[in-house]
Amino acid sequence: MVDNYTYKTKVINSKEFLFDELRKKWIQITPEEKVRQFFWKYLHYEKKYPKSLIAIEKQIIVHQRKKRFDIVIYNKNGNAHILIECKSPTISLNENSLNQLVNYQSSVKAKYLIITNGKATYCLEIDQNLKKAKYLNDIPTY
Repeated sequence: MVDNYTYKTKVINSKEFLFDELRKKWIQITPEEKVRQFFWKYLHYEKKYPKSLIAIEKQIIVHQRKKRFDIVIYNKNGNAHILIECKSPTISLNENSLNQLVNYQSSVKAKYLIITNGKATYCLEIDQNLKKAKYLNDIPTY
């Protein structure tokens, strides 16, 4: 992952934090958080999704249980359009990672699912009517 995007940082009690422009708060830097920050900025600056449609770490209900997703992009109607799961670069993207995202999809019904660890990224398009998914070569642009 080449992180071309900048963010403000500061150290508090020997821990490094970054300022998340979307959540408007300081977040402790972790490998997964770096991926999350890079990816939402990539979606905004490269794929042209407006900041106003991007949310980070919001709660959803999946099978009557509270869960949090990493990133969601809403459509103009306020429905989830893309669900994104971010992992640390040291985590392999495997069937378990994908199953977590698919489990969220069962409640949210987004059109696209993306999973990334900053090194590899996979994007699936979901056909709700046919209950099928297909891998895409690229992430859709806004």
